[in-house]
Amino acid sequence: MPKGYWIAKANIIDNEKLARYGKQAEIAIEKYGGRFLVRGGMHETKEGANYSRNVVVEFDSYDKALTAYESEEYKKALQLLEGGADRMYAVVEGYE
Repeated sequence: MPKGYWIAKANIIDNEKLARYGKQAEIAIEKYGGRFLVRGGMHETKEGANYSRNVVVEFDSYDKALTAYESEEYKKALQLLEGGADRMYAVVEGYE
């Protein structure tokens, strides 16, 4: 079964909101078996818009990745982040 991924790029506007969001988002990620593969770190944008932060979270399946994103736990995280970051966010299916 193909894995699922959250792929996010963000420019942070409010670090306090980001910190509260991060703690709550981790609850959803852990509940649905997600694992951080990328969480910040050095990067170099080669094409497209530049974002200061990159995150990739792996889930056992695309369905789990979608379920985690649509969960009540993650909805709460998004409420905590409101206005705290400019983001690009995608849920993506990987290869088997």
